[in-house]
Amino acid sequence: MEQVEALIVGAGPAGLMAASQLADAGASVVVVDAKPSVGRKFLMAGKSGLNLTKDEPIDEFLSAYGEAKTWVEPMVRAFGPAEVRAWAEGLEQEVFTGSSGRIFPKSMKTSPLLRNWMGSLADKSVEVRTRWRWTGWDGDALKFDTPDGQRVVKAKTTVLALGGASWAKLGSDGSWATWMDAQTVPFKPANMGFLREWSDFMKPFFGAPVKPVRLTVGEHAVKGEFVVTARGIEGGAVYAISSTLRNGGELSVDLIPDMELKDVITKLNRPRGKNSLSNHLRKTLGLKGVKAALLREAGPLPETFTGLAKRIKTLPLALDGPTPIDEAISTAGGVRQSALSDELMLKSRSGVFCAGEMLDWEAPTGGYLLTACLATGLHAGKSAAEFLNDQ
Repeated sequence: MEQVEALIVGAGPAGLMAASQLADAGASVVVVDAKPSVGRKFLMAGKSGLNLTKDEPIDEFLSAYGEAKTWVEPMVRAFGPAEVRAWAEGLEQEVFTGSSGRIFPKSMKTSPLLRNWMGSLADKSVEVRTRWRWTGWDGDALKFDTPDGQRVVKAKTTVLALGGASWAKLGSDGSWATWMDAQTVPFKPANMGFLREWSDFMKPFFGAPVKPVRLTVGEHAVKGEFVVTARGIEGGAVYAISSTLRNGGELSVDLIPDMELKDVITKLNRPRGKNSLSNHLRKTLGLKGVKAALLREAGPLPETFTGLAKRIKTLPLALDGPTPIDEAISTAGGVRQSALSDELMLKSRSGVFCAGEMLDWEAPTGGYLLTACLATGLHAGKSAAEFLNDQ
């Protein structure tokens, strides 16, 4: 059995942040990861531009965490948007703020930041072992399948940063929940698309963006855009309401969010002349292409312009449920708050801390996910360092 001082299981953003904090405190740190290289999901997140965080007032930022707000608030206040920005710049990655307030590295990529981050950890003598897959406990020690066979490691303190249950090929499959002493909430997909079997009429519009729109589920509404796919819908606006929609809400689409209902009625009542209804909608409201197709997809059109205007502003779009959990950007569920101390230590296992997406919180895309992963990783790392100091 190998003895180490500080063990980090999972080399994503939360695990690497915890490793950095422990190393800064003077601990000897070993990081293990099941995949052949570190940060695989982190790298995928930056494939279309790494959204680090969002520049907005902290109270507004915290509201994105919904039911988990009170839990994550102390950690995100300690390491929020301003701190994430400074952290990236400290790794020699200049950042910029986009028109939506989202903050990105100027390179737009994850790889330069991750490369510099791993270099800084190497400078702190952090040891990284890949292809080490956790397979459960051996008393207080942890068992791993490795290229050299099964290994057992006993650590003075451990930080688990194992991710959620989506994108298994990148390392997050949720299998670790089996060994967590029943201290978890079942996983659910988050920030995912939704399925719908379209009529043949919609086929020409697969891949088409629908913008701008306002999506409403119950009392939750968001303005943005989404994409029609061969299987249903996906995109930023859908992800923002995905938790409410996942829990059984009905989706309503406002196809012209910048126009009041009364103004839509007024425009529709303009003389139509010899124009077809399609041309009338296009000329008076600019309603064409995929938006016009969605209007017809929803069923027979109302006979009056008032009824048609209401349909345009509150288009019902029936869905067949979320896409599979492994296709979700993130997941809800994981280690429940009641199983952890305020320091993120498992109440059932002294010296074992948890961080990142494996905790039972969720947030929309837009920088909220990564910020909370970094913030909880930092908090768990500091707590683990304090635990070592107290021993």
